Amino acid sequence: MDRLVNTVRPYAWGSLTAIPELLGTPPTGEPQAEMWMGAHPGAPSRIDRGEGSVALSDVIAADPERELGAGAIRAFGPRLPFLLKVLAAASPLSLQVHPDLAQAKEGFADEEARGVPVDAPHRNYKDANHKPELICALTPFDGLCGFRHPDEAAELLAALEVDSLKPYVDILHAHPESRALREVLTAVLTADREAIAETVHEAATAAERLGALDGPHAPAYAAYATIARHYPGDPGVIAAMLLNFVTLQPGEALYLGAGIPHAYLDGLGVEIMANSDNVLRCGLTPKHVDVPELLRIVRFESDAPAVLRPEEDPSGEELYATPIDEFRLSRYVLAEGAAPRRLPSSGPQILLCVAGEVSLRAADEQDAELRLSRGESAYLRAGEDVTVTGDGTVFRATLTA
Repeated sequence: MDRLVNTVRPYAWGSLTAIPELLGTPPTGEPQAEMWMGAHPGAPSRIDRGEGSVALSDVIAADPERELGAGAIRAFGPRLPFLLKVLAAASPLSLQVHPDLAQAKEGFADEEARGVPVDAPHRNYKDANHKPELICALTPFDGLCGFRHPDEAAELLAALEVDSLKPYVDILHAHPESRALREVLTAVLTADREAIAETVHEAATAAERLGALDGPHAPAYAAYATIARHYPGDPGVIAAMLLNFVTLQPGEALYLGAGIPHAYLDGLGVEIMANSDNVLRCGLTPKHVDVPELLRIVRFESDAPAVLRPEEDPSGEELYATPIDEFRLSRYVLAEGAAPRRLPSSGPQILLCVAGEVSLRAADEQDAELRLSRGESAYLRAGEDVTVTGDGTVFRATLTA
């Protein structure tokens, strides 16, 4: 069992206070957006096994089979296949999608063959991996996820009573779902920048008004108006209006697979993802938007957000079920005096305490104990048989297989 020392990333959209409150540390005065737990080369966690602080990525590289297990290496290669984060959004993140595994491999190989530097601002594929992800709310958490049905999107846009949106409303009514969504998103992202900026301004003003009224779409209109205040004139504001608005309550989660447009807007959550940096942006960002590649990746299908609630098994583990193998996220809500919960695994694990205090004990070492308070985390290498007790809540990240 290794206590993790983690890096907090100070992205501009981050909260000033949410992560410091979780960690019990004073705010720095700068946004603190994400705390990374894992072995991603961009900000690996560090551990100390008695010889000084070492990056977890280096520990794994030195003996991958011992750390990850033979099965994990066969499936995913000699690196930790997931990254666990605490994410604290105080303003909207970029509207984005992620490629599937085949698209990532193809896109990465193409950019490598064309000699596009991996750190170039117009580079789309930093690696050859996909990036499915799961976000679980620790506080009420607002986001956008997946396309609305074209008829619903048309109704929402029409109610804004903005003349320049009427052609989009007509397209949404006139064509089959996939074609309608593709044509409108393409038109928005390729529109004249001055013209679309005026449309965004008018739409945001109307959304502000409608968001203050009673109605089924009032929370969504209020969210779109907030987005427009952060990204005035950005065509991504209109693109966002094609998407479902959703608020997760604490303990609820969303799984975001390949091709699903999404954006996180506000709140604190635990996020887990495959270990990749591949992002195709749709807007709400000053960064590069590659419209042709984006349109190749996006799945133009409408679907209501599938909010996940944990499924508890007899052992007390509450699982957030997802259809991929790179990660498995669950939690334990522990009560003082309850029986120890055993956490056996053939692969690596990361444990994160988000409430109270928990104690980890190694099954084969009677005196080996590691206590985790709120905001603290631990790494368990493959095959470590551990029990957890205490009065608190702990998230467990490991592999599905």
